[in-house]
Amino acid sequence: MSVTIAIVGGTGPLGLGLASRWARAGETIVIGSRDAARAQRAAEEIRSQCGPGVNVTAATNAEAVAVADVVVLTVPFEGQAALLKDLKSSFRPGAVVIDATVPLAASIGGRATRTLGVWQGSAAQQAAELLPDHVKVAAAFHSVSAELLKGEGPVDCDVLVCSDDQQARETASELAEKIPGVRAVNAGALENARIVEQITALLITLNIKHKVHSAGLRITGLPK
Repeated sequence: MSVTIAIVGGTGPLGLGLASRWARAGETIVIGSRDAARAQRAAEEIRSQCGPGVNVTAATNAEAVAVADVVVLTVPFEGQAALLKDLKSSFRPGAVVIDATVPLAASIGGRATRTLGVWQGSAAQQAAELLPDHVKVAAAFHSVSAELLKGEGPVDCDVLVCSDDQQARETASELAEKIPGVRAVNAGALENARIVEQITALLITLNIKHKVHSAGLRITGLPK
């Protein structure tokens, strides 16, 4: 699979980490941000880390979405709804959106070790409700460490993929497994994203308790 991937919120730790991993894997990456200059600085940082041969460019969020086959949302929960409403008309027909948003209580001044209740059930389901009908949605990348993604070594982690659409699930899974060490696991319907999103808060708790930045998740007993 070779696609153009827009990372909306691509200047944050998770967005930068995913962008650098996929750029090294030969994918075409567009870093999106509300601030085009900030996106440009992020793209330059990735090119500096990964070498001049990688295909990484910068754009505003709307420009990035308009040229992308796959859009990865790595934005804070408090800005997700307003952002998607603004971008709704920019998505290409048939685009796949991979939502990595987590409704952490920290977004409203609470603790990062707790999640908020979401009316639709999860941040991913909220995204699906706000996006055009022609866009396919998957939830993924909630359990992968942004700190580990910054490096070049294998990432010891499973990525749980939730979706009601087979193409979206396959796209998210293929991108997950382009990251060395990562295994994609089919976690069922999009409604299961409410459980997966809560795992992020648990992993943050483990990182704090054990004074690390690399807590991940492995599901055992599955067929190879």
